[in-house]
Amino acid sequence: MRAVVRLIRQSQAAFQRQHYYHSCNLARRHRPLVYSNLTPRPPRCYEKLAVFGLPNLETSRALSIDAAKVSTEDASRAGPLIEYERRIAAGELVDGDMCQVGTLQELQRLYDELVASADACKLDRYSASEKAGRSRWLWSRFMPQSTYSPVKGLYLHGGVGTGKTMLMDLFFDQLPANWRKKRIHFHDFMLNVHSRLQKHKGVADPLEVVAGEISDEAILLCLDEFMVTDVADALILNRLFGHLFANGAILVSTSNRAPDNLYEGGLQRDLFLPFIATLKAEQGSYFVGKDSSAYLLQKFQQLIGEHTTARPQEVEVIMGRKLKVPLGANGCAYFPFEELCDRPLGAADYFGLCKNFHTLALDGVPIFGLHNRTAAYRFVTLVDVMYESKARLLCMAEGSPHELFDRIVTVADAQQMAPRTSSRSRRSDDLDLCVDNELGFAKDRTISRLTEMNSKEFLEHHTAMLTGKDITEESSEANAIAR
Repeated sequence: MRAVVRLIRQSQAAFQRQHYYHSCNLARRHRPLVYSNLTPRPPRCYEKLAVFGLPNLETSRALSIDAAKVSTEDASRAGPLIEYERRIAAGELVDGDMCQVGTLQELQRLYDELVASADACKLDRYSASEKAGRSRWLWSRFMPQSTYSPVKGLYLHGGVGTGKTMLMDLFFDQLPANWRKKRIHFHDFMLNVHSRLQKHKGVADPLEVVAGEISDEAILLCLDEFMVTDVADALILNRLFGHLFANGAILVSTSNRAPDNLYEGGLQRDLFLPFIATLKAEQGSYFVGKDSSAYLLQKFQQLIGEHTTARPQEVEVIMGRKLKVPLGANGCAYFPFEELCDRPLGAADYFGLCKNFHTLALDGVPIFGLHNRTAAYRFVTLVDVMYESKARLLCMAEGSPHELFDRIVTVADAQQMAPRTSSRSRRSDDLDLCVDNELGFAKDRTISRLTEMNSKEFLEHHTAMLTGKDITEESSEANAIAR
């Protein structure tokens, strides 16, 4: 029994070290979540921490009341794991579940991180802005600012009866009363969202207004039973949570389904896939946001090493032709979008660049349209070359891969759009719409490759290529990108 206690304490210590790693790397971007699987499996021993921040925890009913007694050092602490142990010690819970304990360790880590970052996360409702959602949104038009939370949330998934709701409630009940927090069933949450959308009908971007109202009321959202079955919900979730995360919202959610299985078989599911990428922790090399160069530079610094200084370089790309690199170190190069895609460069230049650097950080990828069609062609070429070279792309973009090319259409697509008539105003037309067959056909390939290059499998293959390790080995470098 003492060995079991010692094992739990060692795991807690490991998570404390990981907590420091998370906070150092500011793991929160616009929507990343660590997700914890509560699916019961045969008992087995603890292994080393898994790649993406979670231990390989398996179900066991071996934890007794004695093993969960609150130690002296925990007596002055608070949080869901401490309360869970207190209830076991008091006999309120019969025994402990190793799978639940593992998830509670993650919830405790999140709790501790939130307490330590309460001011930065603007959790105190009394010190937060008192502006209404619409006025806050209007003010943000004049004073845009990046308010992504430095703390990432949790997505808990598992079968019926594994205790997901109980664990989330345990977490929520331990949070300070003065925090801007809300615990709500997912379906009720979405009904509220649609009601607000109806209220703000006619606004240029009602989702942005609704997200502003929600985040003004509660910056920490605990959503129970995350289950997407409605096509209307599926089509707005990515943009809704994109705005919420940009406002600093932190999501803790439970679900019976893993992220990859959400909205499985649903209508127009391809438009829902970017939201799955948003939820999954292991997909984190593609960031959405404006005026967020500092964040991308921070991720770039993590890749090259905290104690390494990136400097301007000049590298030969083809036939003696040289290309200036704004920042480069340890096989990683940083470029503003204009430097690579608004200059007369082509596939040969990009192939030469990939021979010198295995990772490119690209800042400021814009929404493409008629005004920057040439840059869109170069970006498509750059993605093709990087994909073929198995290079890693770390980028900050103004929208999701789908949104980047939303204004690029083929001739056939354009013909299906309603023609302008005397009853329609030119003002309602999208004057930046780009009708281009070649680019229109290429955009789907580019969207697909951007999505794949942002996946766990691609990052693992990339790391394996660099280190020579078997791809089944856990990659700390891929883990750093995911966070």
